[in-house]
Amino acid sequence: MKRHATVAAMLLAALLTACHKKENTEEPAPAATPAPATGTAPAAAPAATTPPAEQTPEQREQARKKELLEYGVMEDKYINDPRAQWATEAKASSTFNPASNTKPEDPNRPERAVGAADGNSWTNGSTDKGFDWLELAYATPVNATDVRVVVSDGQGVEALNKVELQDTDGAWHTAWEGVNDVKRDARGNRTWFVRSFNKTAYKVKSVKITYANNLQHDYKIVDAVQLVGDK
Repeated sequence: MKRHATVAAMLLAALLTACHKKENTEEPAPAATPAPATGTAPAAAPAATTPPAEQTPEQREQARKKELLEYGVMEDKYINDPRAQWATEAKASSTFNPASNTKPEDPNRPERAVGAADGNSWTNGSTDKGFDWLELAYATPVNATDVRVVVSDGQGVEALNKVELQDTDGAWHTAWEGVNDVKRDARGNRTWFVRSFNKTAYKVKSVKITYANNLQHDYKIVDAVQLVGDK
């Protein structure tokens, strides 16, 4: 009897061991693949670019007139500015054709830059060497806010590199200095070089503009210079 019980126990133990090994060798079920998201819009295709239509001759003429009108409005605003005044005296570092500088009829003398813009201009004496300056005096000292240089046909305007202001005590102050970004204004016969700054605490009686001649290889021409400010 004991022998049969022993044999039964051994068979039961073997059966349990075999079941345990089978459980350990079964591979885990693969993870479920997530379903694709719903409601996602497809990527939009890049919009096609349409080249602008070529203007007709009439449209080009209309655009040209619009530019001329804008120039005229700008210039009229400057010329009739009640806070602006034109120079009463002028002197310069050089003049084109210096042999005739002493003659009143010389068309290049600095005195030609006195008064309102009228087509009469000062011309310097160098196209590409050194620096030249034009100094202008005004009848009424003001707390200045702007200087406007009228350049005939824009000639030499890119070489203008400094604007200085003289106070009533004779001291000079630099209002602006550097390489300017003004180009010839093709809309009119004059190019306006304008520099604005914070109102000066001192009264300004004179303006000096300086040209770095090698910045633009040409003679420099100035028709007139406005000083703008409050009395």
